[in-house]
Amino acid sequence: MNEGQAAAPLPDRLSVDPTSPHHVAAVFEHEIGIRLNGKERFDVEEYCLSEGWVKVPVGRTVDRKGRPLTIKLKGRVEAFYR
Repeated sequence: MNEGQAAAPLPDRLSVDPTSPHHVAAVFEHEIGIRLNGKERFDVEEYCLSEGWVKVPVGRTVDRKGRPLTIKLKGRVEAFYR
């Protein structure tokens, strides 16, 4: 992260899908890391800190609109800038 640029605070809920109401483009200007139960995940599609869940894709399976099918994993979620 550059010292000259201040990063936007991470929201409680965030999605990588641009059509989602939980997508915040300003946050994606920097790399984001997600930890679930202390282990870093690199395949997170959406997360919610207050409810303690992340959505991750199920293999290569996609729905009829071409978006990946996801499952919800629950636990202690931490979001941070790298």
